[in-house]
Amino acid sequence: MLRILVLVAPLVAGILLGYLLSNRKPVNLNKVTFVAIILLIFSLGFTIGASDEMLNALPRVGLSAIVILLLTVFFSAVLAKAATKAVGMK
Repeated sequence: MLRILVLVAPLVAGILLGYLLSNRKPVNLNKVTFVAIILLIFSLGFTIGASDEMLNALPRVGLSAIVILLLTVFFSAVLAKAATKAVGMK
Protein backbone atom coordinates (compact mmCIF):
# COMPACT_ATOMS: atom_id res chain seq x y z
CA MET A 1 0.00 0.00 0.00
CA LEU A 2 2.87 2.35 0.80
CA ARG A 3 4.42 1.77 -2.63
CA ILE A 4 1.18 2.77 -4.35
CA LEU A 5 1.01 5.90 -2.21
CA VAL A 6 4.59 6.80 -3.16
CA LEU A 7 3.61 6.58 -6.83
CA VAL A 8 0.22 8.27 -6.58
CA ALA A 9 1.19 11.15 -4.25
CA PRO A 10 3.41 12.98 -6.79
CA LEU A 11 0.71 12.56 -9.44
CA VAL A 12 -1.96 14.04 -7.20
CA ALA A 13 0.40 16.85 -6.12
CA GLY A 14 1.08 17.67 -9.78
CA ILE A 15 -2.62 17.72 -10.60
CA LEU A 16 -3.36 20.02 -7.65
CA LEU A 17 -0.45 22.34 -8.49
CA GLY A 18 -1.51 22.45 -12.14
CA TYR A 19 -5.07 23.25 -11.13
CA LEU A 20 -3.98 26.01 -8.73
CA LEU A 21 -1.68 27.57 -11.32
CA SER A 22 -4.06 27.13 -14.26
CA ASN A 23 -4.94 30.85 -14.35
CA ARG A 24 -1.33 31.81 -15.02
CA LYS A 25 0.51 31.84 -18.33
CA PRO A 26 0.99 28.25 -19.59
CA VAL A 27 4.46 26.82 -19.01
CA ASN A 28 6.15 24.83 -21.76
CA LEU A 29 7.55 21.72 -20.10
CA ASN A 30 8.51 19.86 -23.28
CA LYS A 31 12.26 20.13 -22.63
CA VAL A 32 11.91 19.13 -18.97
CA THR A 33 9.78 16.14 -19.93
CA PHE A 34 12.26 15.12 -22.64
CA VAL A 35 15.21 15.28 -20.23
CA ALA A 36 13.27 13.29 -17.61
CA ILE A 37 12.47 10.57 -20.15
CA ILE A 38 16.10 10.41 -21.30
CA LEU A 39 17.24 10.05 -17.67
CA LEU A 40 14.71 7.27 -17.09
CA ILE A 41 15.87 5.42 -20.20
CA PHE A 42 19.51 5.85 -19.14
CA SER A 43 18.80 4.53 -15.64
CA LEU A 44 16.96 1.54 -17.11
CA GLY A 45 19.92 0.79 -19.39
CA PHE A 46 22.33 1.20 -16.49
CA THR A 47 20.32 -1.21 -14.35
CA ILE A 48 20.22 -3.79 -17.14
CA GLY A 49 23.95 -3.43 -17.83
CA ALA A 50 24.87 -3.73 -14.16
CA SER A 51 22.98 -6.99 -13.68
CA ASP A 52 24.51 -10.12 -15.22
CA GLU A 53 21.21 -11.95 -14.84
CA MET A 54 19.28 -9.27 -16.74
CA LEU A 55 21.99 -8.97 -19.37
CA ASN A 56 21.94 -12.72 -20.00
CA ALA A 57 18.13 -12.76 -20.24
CA LEU A 58 18.07 -9.93 -22.78
CA PRO A 59 18.11 -12.13 -25.92
CA ARG A 60 15.15 -14.18 -24.63
CA VAL A 61 13.18 -11.14 -23.53
CA GLY A 62 14.14 -9.04 -26.54
CA LEU A 63 11.88 -10.80 -29.05
CA SER A 64 8.89 -10.58 -26.71
CA ALA A 65 9.60 -6.90 -26.11
CA ILE A 66 9.74 -6.19 -29.85
CA VAL A 67 6.45 -8.00 -30.45
CA ILE A 68 4.76 -6.11 -27.60
CA LEU A 69 6.19 -2.82 -28.90
CA LEU A 70 4.94 -3.41 -32.45
CA LEU A 71 1.48 -4.49 -31.29
CA THR A 72 1.22 -1.47 -28.99
CA VAL A 73 2.18 0.97 -31.74
CA PHE A 74 -0.13 -0.73 -34.26
CA PHE A 75 -3.20 -0.77 -32.04
CA SER A 76 -2.53 2.76 -30.77
CA ALA A 77 -2.54 4.01 -34.36
CA VAL A 78 -5.64 2.00 -35.28
CA LEU A 79 -7.59 3.15 -32.22
CA ALA A 80 -6.46 6.77 -32.63
CA LYS A 81 -7.68 6.68 -36.25
CA ALA A 82 -11.00 5.17 -35.16
CA ALA A 83 -11.39 7.75 -32.38
CA THR A 84 -10.75 10.68 -34.74
CA LYS A 85 -13.36 9.32 -37.16
CA ALA A 86 -15.84 8.76 -34.33
CA VAL A 87 -15.45 12.35 -33.12
CA GLY A 88 -15.68 13.72 -36.64
CA MET A 89 -12.13 15.02 -36.97
CA LYS A 90 -10.15 14.61 -40.18
